[in-house]
Amino acid sequence: MNTLAQSSIWWLLAGGAVAIELMTGTFYLLMLAVGLAAAAVAAHLGFGLTLQMVTAAVAGGASVLILRAVRGKRVHPAKASENRDVNLDIGETVHVGAWQFDNTAHVTYRGVKWSVALRPGAVAAAGTHRIVEVVGNRLIVEKI
Repeated sequence: MNTLAQSSIWWLLAGGAVAIELMTGTFYLLMLAVGLAAAAVAAHLGFGLTLQMVTAAVAGGASVLILRAVRGKRVHPAKASENRDVNLDIGETVHVGAWQFDNTAHVTYRGVKWSVALRPGAVAAAGTHRIVEVVGNRLIVEKI
């Protein structure tokens, strides 16, 4: 009776990791499958079991680290209330004639009366303001 070659076992393990990744959606498991495939290649090249396991660990670990580094550099989108791609009012301007004592005002914007509040830390001053966030039916603005 023939037994499976070491490379075949590594390929089966890699295939199993990919199958589990497809069921769970964990991308890191796919990176570990890369390490298992690298061990299979090492077995094909005739390396011993110890070197195959080191190859699997190094290739899989390096793949995970590279994935983390790439994902860490992604620009995280702004909250929906501050994201121009979600709300086209962000970045538009309004004219505030006068502020009330609680740093709110009422302006007409797009033909409708809106409540306006200052972004935290901003100083209340009449004039043109840029919309930086929309919270419910209130525009959060900052002085231009």
